[in-house]
Amino acid sequence: MRRRSFLGSIGSMGALVAASHSAVAFQPDPPVKFVPHPPYLKEGDFVGITCPAGSIEMGDARYAEVMLGRWGLKTKFGKTIGKDWNRFAGTDEERAADFQRQLEDPVIKAIIFGRGGYGTMRMMDKVNWDIFKKNPKWLIGYSDITAFHCHVHRNFGIPTIHGRMAAGFGTQEDYSETSLKLALTGKPLMYKWKTYRLNRNGSAHGILVGGNLSLIFAMQAGPSELDTKGKILFIEDVSEYKYTVDRMLMNLKRSGKLDNLAGLLVGGFTQTKTDGEGYFNMSMEEIILEKVKEYDYPVAFGFPAGHQSPNLALKFGMPHQLIIGEQDCLLAEPHALQPFAPVSFGHDSIPVPVDTLRDFRNPLP
Repeated sequence: MRRRSFLGSIGSMGALVAASHSAVAFQPDPPVKFVPHPPYLKEGDFVGITCPAGSIEMGDARYAEVMLGRWGLKTKFGKTIGKDWNRFAGTDEERAADFQRQLEDPVIKAIIFGRGGYGTMRMMDKVNWDIFKKNPKWLIGYSDITAFHCHVHRNFGIPTIHGRMAAGFGTQEDYSETSLKLALTGKPLMYKWKTYRLNRNGSAHGILVGGNLSLIFAMQAGPSELDTKGKILFIEDVSEYKYTVDRMLMNLKRSGKLDNLAGLLVGGFTQTKTDGEGYFNMSMEEIILEKVKEYDYPVAFGFPAGHQSPNLALKFGMPHQLIIGEQDCLLAEPHALQPFAPVSFGHDSIPVPVDTLRDFRNPLP
């Protein structure tokens, strides 16, 4: 993309990197304990693609390969691409073995999963994580991949990335992919979006965790149960009835998962099922807020991530600051709170004054 056209387009995606000082009250950086993380990627590094859940065709994986190549990265395809067994990309054993190979391959520095759907929790107990603990690499995905996010954070404390998967790449780089590129190459992320009337204002500092609500619920009472104490919890979901969301949130509430959060960040709850639910008059936001009404931590709705576009990348397991004001909300890695923020395109990086960037007032083109 040409430099001029990029800078013109980034006005509508300024939430990727910066926020206006006039709209959000910045807080001083809190003392944050250093969190070890996998190495960030550099030009020439390899990214693996494998399918621990649903299947994708090689043609879909090629779109990801092309985009990664534009970022200066190389791709290694797993053997599960193009496989099909029931609703999965191969048997549980085949999917676990393919993931294992990519975990143990010293050339691969990050793994982008093919797609979600269902199946990750069927195979993940067949994985030997020893090499990953010694030589961690970025694991990238969302939806059903929340099973990996929960397991890795509960057992190893290694950061992962909630973001676009291989099946979602297209021919043109969009906001979801730009944010993923920034996350993978070590740029400090800062997102701003407009406030919502049911938000609970305030400021929070903590490790960011979470993912798909259905999978967080499914991990309960097992070895991958998510630890939420003192954390900023992100939740999203798709194709659920209101009552099932209500039930899953009641489970989290009754099990104490919502008691001691640092903050609650709510992404997209999309394609909500409505047949037979005319009597459930509460909105999804009201259902969520009801479960946390007695607590005093900040709550922010409308973060652009989940089963939607854009689906902005989030670094789970890393410290973040969440600031919710009267006009705007801000989520940032603490070291990103500075007057100038890096914007990357191609192999260039330039400082852009925060006041020149706008938020997500306008939908994606």
